[in-house]
Amino acid sequence: MNKTKNVRAEAAKCLVAVLDKGLSLSDVLPKSQANVAPKDAALLQEICFGVLRYFPKYDAITNLLLSKKLKGKQRIFHHLIIVGLYQIDKMRIPEHAAVAETVQATVVLKAPGLKGLVNACLRNFTRNKEALENKTDNLVTQYSHPGWFIKRIQAAYPENWAAVLEQNLERSPMWLRVHTNNVSLETFIIELNKTNIEFEQPLENKTSILLSKPSPVEAIPGFEQGWFTVQDGAAQHAALLLEPKDGDLILDACAAPGGKTCHILDLATCDVMAADIDETRLERVSQNLTRLNEHADIVCGDLSDPSVIDEGIKFDRILLDAPCSATGVIRRHPDIKWLRRNEDIDALAQLQKKILETLWQKLKTGGIMLYATCSVLPEENKQQIAQFLQKTDNAKLIKIDESETNEAPGWQILPGQLNMDGFYYCRLMKTSD
Repeated sequence: MNKTKNVRAEAAKCLVAVLDKGLSLSDVLPKSQANVAPKDAALLQEICFGVLRYFPKYDAITNLLLSKKLKGKQRIFHHLIIVGLYQIDKMRIPEHAAVAETVQATVVLKAPGLKGLVNACLRNFTRNKEALENKTDNLVTQYSHPGWFIKRIQAAYPENWAAVLEQNLERSPMWLRVHTNNVSLETFIIELNKTNIEFEQPLENKTSILLSKPSPVEAIPGFEQGWFTVQDGAAQHAALLLEPKDGDLILDACAAPGGKTCHILDLATCDVMAADIDETRLERVSQNLTRLNEHADIVCGDLSDPSVIDEGIKFDRILLDAPCSATGVIRRHPDIKWLRRNEDIDALAQLQKKILETLWQKLKTGGIMLYATCSVLPEENKQQIAQFLQKTDNAKLIKIDESETNEAPGWQILPGQLNMDGFYYCRLMKTSD
């Protein structure tokens, strides 16, 4: 296969797919990386992630630099200019090289006649950067989030809203979870030290490993042997808070890609059903189970439909990792900011409510449900559970933190707290049928 030599051209294509067509960067980026030389794959990712982190600033400046908007088939060159601005402003690439490579991308994109326009815009930015930034300075460009989301965060966290937004602009760290069914924590740490991989263990659970810098999984000892899995520190609390016991029948609802399923199986000798609506993502669950030498029953279906799980089955414990806005993992997936819409939040809250009520009927008396999201929005978290507790007589709050009340239930982890993603957990017991 001929590899596209110009990384900037591929980056512009990715941005059109995400920002104009609404596709996920997780789907788009790997395909684009296949079009560049292997040594350039990381550079392509850095440009795409960086632009999506700071898109409003560079979009506003590009609109100022252009005398008329680029539309239709020429829209890709609007994004190409943004690619150039990001390199000049945030990357350590020499300015002349960033400009030259970005201008050359017009040839790869079959519009050599636009070389002069792209060159002029980038040169104008280098000469007038401060003035252009001042002209485009507002809350959206300053904090690099959509206005509707800024308003929601300000309302939810009036004292530290800015810190939440600023954390979303940070690069995501790499966490590992040691799978102790396959290797002891002591052995894994010895092997990490042998390979000079620097790490911390900042959580009470010492099988949670925070790497000082991200590393390819193949370079970490024991990946193929199932010694560890890549899983954020916040997500690793799910199985621990669920507290699986030997002999339990457990439902991991909305289980893909399977990190929590495998963690449950590492903690107890139990039977787990891993269910999800997405058949493709369930393949990831199977792959993770195979690599970690674990087994779970896999079910594909819409969990808001009671018929997906046989009527006679009742679970000792249910982990409901509810479908959500994913606003707690923006630093890991910066495209979320531009793919999500304000109206999505109410629709997601209604879906969560439906799944929660349906699965509550599948829980045994005395059973535990752990409700979880990777959201920071109260409508999906505290408000959702407070409403459920108010109308569900046989639901009892089992506190994770002593400050919890029925009116303000659960534990909200904010992005960056102990270098974790944003997550919410609430634990409930079913007191009667």
